[in-house]
Parts: sequence; structure tokens; C-alpha cells
Amino acid sequence: MNRPRRTRRALLVTLCLIPVVALAAWQILPPGRERFATVTVSRGDIESSVTALGTLHPRRYVDVGAQASGQIHKIHVEIGDRVKEGQLLVEIDPSTQQARLDAGRYSIENLKAQLQEQRALHDLARQKYQRQQRLNAGGATRGEDVQAARAELRTTQARIDMFRAQILQARASLRSDEAELGYTRIYAPMSGTVVALDAREGQTLNAQQQTPLILRIARLSPMTVWAEVSEADIGQVKAGMPAYFTTLSGGSRRWTSTVRQILPVPPKPLEAGSQSSSSSSSSKSGSARVVLYTVLLDVDNTDQALMADMTTQVFFVAGQARDVLTAPIAALQGDSRATPQTARVVGGNGDIQVRQVRTGISDRLRVQVLDGLAEGEHLLIGPATGSGG
Repeated sequence: MNRPRRTRRALLVTLCLIPVVALAAWQILPPGRERFATVTVSRGDIESSVTALGTLHPRRYVDVGAQASGQIHKIHVEIGDRVKEGQLLVEIDPSTQQARLDAGRYSIENLKAQLQEQRALHDLARQKYQRQQRLNAGGATRGEDVQAARAELRTTQARIDMFRAQILQARASLRSDEAELGYTRIYAPMSGTVVALDAREGQTLNAQQQTPLILRIARLSPMTVWAEVSEADIGQVKAGMPAYFTTLSGGSRRWTSTVRQILPVPPKPLEAGSQSSSSSSSSKSGSARVVLYTVLLDVDNTDQALMADMTTQVFFVAGQARDVLTAPIAALQGDSRATPQTARVVGGNGDIQVRQVRTGISDRLRVQVLDGLAEGEHLLIGPATGSGG
């Protein structure tokens, strides 16, 4: 049969290949080096960066509220609609404001009529006073009558001034009522997209105590990343520093930006100012609290790929180097913040040489080698005895 013959032929080929594989392995692994766990000095790109998590928010937005109380009669927009500055957004039932405005106008007309009446009385009082003056010049009247006529003239003049002031006050109140009526029609203060709508038609608003929020308009380009950087890393972040970020929905896409601003004070927690029920637990939580500072980055969003409240992973680039010698940090000894450090170089015959290495930037896994090592050299990362010794 042919099957046993094929099996013997395959076994013969395998036996012939064993010496070849052994020779190749002997050339790749020189005697002595295979006893050690080593890594290789190689060329590549390296980037030193600070990482942080952030949240996307519109750079510019405005909350539109109601300055007039009443029932919402009509809402002309929905979430996602694009609006232009000056566009009518919401109408509130103007019945109450219109009635108040009409009452103000009637009040002014009433005051005007009273003013006209008082002017007529003032003219009559002037004529009486003038007649008393003539009579007094001829000695045909008493001094008391002259004084009474003068007092009546002054009284009517004072009443005229009073009605004039009341009319001015009523007109000011009327302007306020007109403005109040105008507040029942709410217009867009800027162009943008409606991103929130917190009211419904038929809902009653009370603007006496606080301004009720109706909707929010935002410009979705540019967007701003609010990144939270720990106090251990904030010293490495500077205004104007290049940065990039990714999103969960963006896949491998990177958005590039620069640091616009570093807020000097971290946001206060919600429980700030409240006293804990246990002072010991409060001190423990305070000592374990991680302080986060807010860093702002703006990014163009013309294609609308970014949305509000998206989570981002931000990388603040402190330094970059292209096509440089790099070595794993695990292969270096000494303080990583100091230079030079030391490395154990394993020779081809298994001998170990300790060298001083001057390093540059690091990405926390690998470090740039400035001096002391050459490309292709093997560095010891395990104990000197090795697993095979």
C-alpha cells in the first residue's frame, strides 16, 4: 500500500530538517545569551503625553427663559431644529398682560382729564386773585380775601404739578406693561440648534420668583472639551499646548486641538459646604479625594460628528520625537526623573556590561535613548542568572 510508504517519506524529511533548524537557532541565539530575558534597543516614534477624560459641550449656547407669567400658547420649534436670530420660538397667552396694558392706558386718559379740569380751576383761581389785587389797590377788599385768593391759586398749581407727575409715572408703568406684553412672544437671541426643550404647550409659567427655562439654543461648531486633569499631572499642561482626543463613537479618528484655558480652581463637589454626620469619615474622604482641574480645548465640528455630552479621552502632547532610539523603561535602572540612568547590556557571549544611559522623553512604556546605547543591542530585564542558568 502507498500510505506506509508516504509516512516513512515524511518522517525522513523531518529528520533531515532537524540539523538545519538547530544550526539556524544556534546562529540567532549565540551561546550564553539565551539564558537571559532581554529586550532590544530599536528605532521608532515616541510621544510624551498626559491623558485625561473629558466631556464635549457647545462652545457657545444660551438658555431661553420666560420673563412673563402665563400659559404657553404655542411652541414653534422642536429639539434639533435650526433657528435664526430673531425667529419666533414661543408664544405665551397675553390676556393678563393685555388687560394690564389697557388698564394703564385708561388710567392715563383719566389723569389727563383730571389735569384739564385742574387747569380750568387754576385759571379761575388766577382771575380771582387778579380781581382781589385790583380791589385791594383801591381799598375795596380785605387783606384776608387777597391772601385766600393767593392760596387758592397756589393750591391749583400744585395740583396741576401733581397730575403731571402722576401721568409721567403712569406712562413709565405703561412702558413696563408694553414690555411685559412683548415678553409673551419669545424670539431666538442667536442662531443655532435647539438642543433642549423643557416646556410644553399648555404649561403655566410663573416668572415672578425665578425665570423658568424653556429651551436651550447652542452652536454645535466649534465644540469645547472640558477635560479633567489630576493635580499630579496638571503641572505638565500649559495653555497653547497641542492635544488630541478620541471618542467612543469615532473609532480610530483623532481630533486635534490646543489648550485654550486652564481653570485655576477645581469645581466644588455637590456636598461642599455641608457637614458630614461623622467627622472621622469626612476627614478620611477628604484625604482620599483626588483633585481634578478643568482644561478647555476647542475643536471644529463642521461635519457635526461630535455631539454634546460625548465622553472623550484626551492626550496632551508634552513632547514628540520621530525615528529615534528607544528602549523599554523596564530595562533601565535608577530614578526615571534623573539622568543618566543605567542599563545592563548583554553581549553575544553572554557577558553583561553596565552602561550609563542618557534618556529623553518617555511614553511610560518606552523611553528615548539619547546616548549610551546602540540600535540592536540587547538589554537585561530579568535577574542575571536567567531561567536557564
